Order: sequence, then structure tokens, then C-alpha cells
Amino acid sequence: MKYCYEYPRPALTVDCVVFGLDEEDLKVLLIQRNLPPFEGKWALPGGFVRLDETLEEAARRELQEETGIENVFQEQLYTVGELGRDPRERVVTVAYLSLVKLSDHQVTAATDARNAAWFAIDDVPPLAFDHAKILRLAHERLQGKVRYQPIGFELLPAKFTLRQLQHLYEVILDRPLDKRNFRKKILSMEILVELDEVETDVAHRAAQLYKFDRKKYDRLTKRGFNFEI
Repeated sequence: MKYCYEYPRPALTVDCVVFGLDEEDLKVLLIQRNLPPFEGKWALPGGFVRLDETLEEAARRELQEETGIENVFQEQLYTVGELGRDPRERVVTVAYLSLVKLSDHQVTAATDARNAAWFAIDDVPPLAFDHAKILRLAHERLQGKVRYQPIGFELLPAKFTLRQLQHLYEVILDRPLDKRNFRKKILSMEILVELDEVETDVAHRAAQLYKFDRKKYDRLTKRGFNFEI
């Protein structure tokens, strides 16, 4: 039996802030809108939540439909509900933060997205709606959380060098790190597995490869281990 509410209700959407990392920059995935409002403008992937899905399901669906990306790390970031943020109607959005390995995903625009592309975090075009604010909040969350949780490994290939790992932190935190101190600290945590492999097809001296030991990290965490960079 349907229930009629006495008061009007706002519409609900989800927006996805997806970060990736290459050799140079921290990047964010944007779509070019193919429909009004803000037709032709760049925006975060997202859309309206259906009545038969959870917020998480909506975020994953919209990301897959508009960019082709799926099966990624995702966590709820922030709820934004300022008046007038959408010219169509009263809209509240729940933003999600995702981290991906760029090499693992082929971006393909679809549904109401005209185009989809990666942009360096310091070279983002003007964004539709209040997506610039949401992106800023997501960047700040990433900068804070990467220092006390190992979520940064979601941005790296399964096998990586210590140079790549340090580069990740320097790019996200936007500051240089002392090479000797960084390596001493990260190795002392004993959450990396040194592999019997070195990088290949590089112009410089091939460096040792490592992988993140998730199971060991989880065991250490249960015993009070404190991850901090």
C-alpha cells in the first residue's frame, strides 16, 4: 500500500570522485555532460538514485554506466545539500571517493556522458553544479587518510618499487619526502613483501619490486598496529 507524504521530498543523487595516479600527477576522472543543465560542461560521474537500490549500488552503477569503470575501492565521502545547488529541483547528493589503478581500467563514456577523461588534480576545468567543492573535499580526505591508512596502495600496481611508493605520497601530500627516512619507516612497518623480482624495461638501474601484505596488515591492526606516514 502506497503512502502519501504530507511534505515534498528532495531528490537524491550520488556523485563519484575517482582518483588515479600516473608517473607525474594525481588525476581525477571527469565526464562531459551530454544533457542539460550544464550541457557540455565537465562534471563528476553520478546521477539519481533509483528506488530499488542502495546508495552504494547507485554509485557503482552510475560510475560503470558513465565511464565503464567497475570493481573499485569505494567509500562514502560526504553529503551535500545546500539550497540551489541544482537548477532543476531540490537535490541532495551523497559523494563517494574511489581509488583506481589507471592501468587496470579503460575509460569509456556512455549513457548521458558525452566524454570521459582523466585530468591532473591541478589542471581541472570549471565543473558543473558544486562539483568543484566536492572534489576539494575528496582531495582533502585523501590527503588526510593516506597518512594513517594504507589506502594509497589502491593506486599502485600489485608489484611496485619503493620509488613509486614514495612518489605516491609526495604527489598526494604535495610535498617532498626524505628518501632515506621514508624507506626506513615504511620498511620498519613490515607490511611489504620483498619480491624476487626487479622492474623491467627501464632506462635506469632496475629497482627491487615489493607488494603490500594486506593479510599481515590486518593481523597487525588487530594487535594495535599504528600505520602513519
